[in-house]
Amino acid sequence: METNDGVAATGDAAPDNAETSTPEIPAFAEVPEEVHGPLPVAELHLHIEGTLEPELIFALAERNGIQLPYADLDELRSRYEFTDLQSFLDLYYANMAVLRTEQDFADMTRAYLSRAALAGVRHAEIMLDPQAHLSRGVALETCVNGVASVLAVSEQEFGISTLLIAAFLRDLSEDSALEVLEQLLAMNAQIAGIGLDSAEVGHPPAKFQRLFSRAKDAGLHRIAHAGEEGPPSYIIDALDLLAVERIDHGIRCMEDPELVERLVHALTPLTVCPLSNVRLRAVDTLAEHPLPAMLAAGLNVSVNSDDPAYFGGYVDDNFAQLKSVIGLSEFDCVRMAANSIRSSFASEERKTEMLAELASSGH
Repeated sequence: METNDGVAATGDAAPDNAETSTPEIPAFAEVPEEVHGPLPVAELHLHIEGTLEPELIFALAERNGIQLPYADLDELRSRYEFTDLQSFLDLYYANMAVLRTEQDFADMTRAYLSRAALAGVRHAEIMLDPQAHLSRGVALETCVNGVASVLAVSEQEFGISTLLIAAFLRDLSEDSALEVLEQLLAMNAQIAGIGLDSAEVGHPPAKFQRLFSRAKDAGLHRIAHAGEEGPPSYIIDALDLLAVERIDHGIRCMEDPELVERLVHALTPLTVCPLSNVRLRAVDTLAEHPLPAMLAAGLNVSVNSDDPAYFGGYVDDNFAQLKSVIGLSEFDCVRMAANSIRSSFASEERKTEMLAELASSGH
């Protein structure tokens, strides 16, 4: 099974984190800001259902004859104020009701890729929540094939290589997740890995050890949300019990100096989502975000958009806000762009291509 950048989606074993032969980023000449295009990046933390913009929600509802509980776009947008992760998830799952057909999933995916290309995304590892659709009576083939049909031509149409990751809902049972994973494997689904998302608190990584062991045996990559709302111990357990290759979020690692030292030493990738963290009250304001401290500690962090339709922006918006609010330097922007590329599951050839583009981008 091949994914869209030539990486085998399943095999004998998924590669563990290791130093690669990709080139170092050279020093850059000073180039006026207005000459720069968007920073070439890999987006590693993106939920495709979280890219459903209000306009598309209304368009899909009309196409599918669904009566929305919002009178208009303004009323829907007024609900995009969240007090915590669960308040967001309630709206996130409710809006999924408009996704019924393969075409719906394809249109959503195409809309994201079109916007991501403008944001400078050159490679995207996209999470899909199959359990959330199965629970609504949408067939597994419908959601997976709808997204995969667009990812199959993403590089040709948008200049973005892509991988699909099946993310499992941690507030559901491990048995449910295992059943869906077996169905995905049986249908030879074009997935490169699995992830763990949804409500973190009260659902520790230890709950999913069999799931991640099965995925590893199947040759799938493994990532997990940890240390967003959950404690630093969730990060440790995700690494030790689930053998994950990447941590999604991970911002609460800063509360545990020994963990920080471990993550730095192992070059463990942390896919940080600043605007998401503010919108979900994981941090109070962007000015108080731990990202500068994480960079200063030497952590392998990248910037991602998470659920951009809900959290105020795509990856370029995240970088723009970080520059404006906390004074993030161009050096650190380039550093995190390089981190994102090296931390991806793209082929070494594709990583080299993207790093070369970054080196010649004028940033």
